[in-house]
Amino acid sequence: MGRIQVRQLDNPDETISFPHGENQVVRLGELVVGRDVHQPGWHWAEHVQPIVGTEWCEFTHRGFVASGQMGVRMNDGEELVIGPNSVFEIPPGHDGWVVGDEPVVTLDWAGAEGWASPPVEGERIVTTILFTDIVDSTVRARQLGDVAWKRTVGHHDERVRAVLAAFRGREIETAGDSFLAVFDGAARAVRCGAALVRALATIEVPIRVGIHSGEVELAGEQLRGIAVHAAARILALAGPGEVLVSATTRELAEGSGLRLRSRGRYPMKGLEGEREVFALESD
Repeated sequence: MGRIQVRQLDNPDETISFPHGENQVVRLGELVVGRDVHQPGWHWAEHVQPIVGTEWCEFTHRGFVASGQMGVRMNDGEELVIGPNSVFEIPPGHDGWVVGDEPVVTLDWAGAEGWASPPVEGERIVTTILFTDIVDSTVRARQLGDVAWKRTVGHHDERVRAVLAAFRGREIETAGDSFLAVFDGAARAVRCGAALVRALATIEVPIRVGIHSGEVELAGEQLRGIAVHAAARILALAGPGEVLVSATTRELAEGSGLRLRSRGRYPMKGLEGEREVFALESD
């Protein structure tokens, strides 16, 4: 039986201060909630961009504006002001600032932590890595033509980003028809993989997913390490609509209720020995 959990934002697990602002975070199991207070004059491009080093904020934010007026500009030029009592979702690739003389106070339940803290160069962490790509993308692009294919990829990207945000995945990079993301939970990454397959099937875009858990090196906005290569090799073994995971990810997800069936052992280019991989079975 579950138990009631209560945390106070006035006694946060972590507080990050930056010029003209503060980020307070509390954790309830896997749920992370943040309260951000931005003082008048705060502007992401001026006060946070030098800290994180990216051109735009690359986090998805979902939350609620408790007070103040928040201006947002997307990297495609879209711009709006979000006021009190508004529930919002802001995708990656945005700038933000305080409008007027009143502080902006928001409560975030997606993108609540890390957005104002740069990864330490060379820092090594244990994470779960998820790769996706569109099956037979070259053939599909030729069949559809450039204009229709561009539209399809745009719909694909929108759905992938929405699902990643729902499962608290962090997008690392995208290249054409593929995505690389990381998660702080193995079971959540596997469930996200299944949700991605379902979401893309609704627009008739078959994808495959490869997942591995291991230690990686954070180098700016990039991931480095053998674990990244292992995840890519697992992706290459997957078929249309299939979610394949490594033995390490399977062990970390033990007790989650996920049904993972062995697909055998395979040699993987650049890695020692053979590695066992497991396929997620649908309910």
